Amino acid sequence: MERDAGLSAAETSQDRLLGGRVQLRQPRAGFRAAIDPVLLAAAVPARPGERVLEAGTGSGAAALCLLARVAGSSVTAVERDPVLAELAAGNAALNGMADRMAVIAGDVTARAITRAAALLGPYAHAMANPPFHRDGTPSPVAARRQAGHESPEAVLADWVVAMARRLAPRGTLTLILPPSRLPDAMTALVGAGIGSFTLLPLWPRVGAPARRMIVQGIRGGRSPCRLTAGLVLHGDDGRYTPSAERILREGAALPVS
Repeated sequence: MERDAGLSAAETSQDRLLGGRVQLRQPRAGFRAAIDPVLLAAAVPARPGERVLEAGTGSGAAALCLLARVAGSSVTAVERDPVLAELAAGNAALNGMADRMAVIAGDVTARAITRAAALLGPYAHAMANPPFHRDGTPSPVAARRQAGHESPEAVLADWVVAMARRLAPRGTLTLILPPSRLPDAMTALVGAGIGSFTLLPLWPRVGAPARRMIVQGIRGGRSPCRLTAGLVLHGDDGRYTPSAERILREGAALPVS
């Protein structure tokens, strides 16, 4: 039987992101990429030739979307689940991006992984869609539980510190989180030397509370915190708004700064 990243062909689905520009094989069961990684990648202000560090890449959705959007950029993607890490590497090859996307299997907070990432030098940007659930009943599916629930061994602050340590001066660190974790994120970012924050709410529809928020800061930044108008994702008919379509389907940048 054909095997791919420790999973059989029957255990994975092949999906498309950015209007078909990105092919993504991912597990049928367990953690599956939705729009969060696409929005995360669109918020990173990377330019051609710049290096980006992603913590917790999963099957590689955010990294691949960023690479598809920014020609000449490169990503070092770290994933602690070895099955997902192998799947991410396979997805890089599937999209013809293996030379621009290095996948490291391990915990981004581990010293060995930090040293391995350091071999490529400081990064212009870092990004993550980290595990953020602390309360509630964890999923019985191990992969979903690991991807969604904060680990006692690596809380949100640990992720922030590990990424900030690898940033070049004035490099950006971008997270996508629920608003409930904003206080923890801001405390961790300030403690890691990140400032000049920009907060961008992602509204499900006009008049509805934001369920996700882009949080972006700059290493060594000292400018006042900014709260933007945000992005409305859906119209009254349930379809994506034109602004959301441009980002999710056409690969447009999500203007944060």
